[in-house]
Amino acid sequence: MADDEPVTEDPTQVVVATAPPEPLPAAVVATPPPTYVAYAPQPRSLLLRAVWFFFIGWWLSGVAITVAYVFCVTIIGLPVGFWIFNRLPLILTLRERTGTTTTIVRDGVTYVVNRNVDQYPMWARALYFILIGWWFGAVYLTVAWGLCVLIITLPIGLWLFNRVGAVMTLLRY
Repeated sequence: MADDEPVTEDPTQVVVATAPPEPLPAAVVATPPPTYVAYAPQPRSLLLRAVWFFFIGWWLSGVAITVAYVFCVTIIGLPVGFWIFNRLPLILTLRERTGTTTTIVRDGVTYVVNRNVDQYPMWARALYFILIGWWFGAVYLTVAWGLCVLIITLPIGLWLFNRVGAVMTLLRY
């Protein structure tokens, strides 16, 4: 049997190729790595945000606070309640919630990473919510909403809205 003939009689026999593999096409070798782009929403105009606040935002945020608080008090609706709480600045003034991100460049690739903060144990946060968070959150939200409606103290009210999770459940940002 010559080296060029394929072996077909015995399927258990191993055939070793003696020829070198074909090189990859140049298009495959020169393909750059994929590019990832982080989405950054464009801020809305101040005029649009002001009109929204005066005609819709102030009363809709009050309704949203009430609905979210009712969800939170039922315990089972807690995730939905905090989903609404996290969107209060958007509901009130069409302002996107800000977050902390870190940009890392490694080997020519840019990574955008959200910051993770160590949280208190879940049992401690649940106990705090049951004993203190549910009623203190109602007082806190009322004060924050009142500061927003007074207009002159709107930035303070928005800052307070961004910390609702910390007041009600000891969430760390």
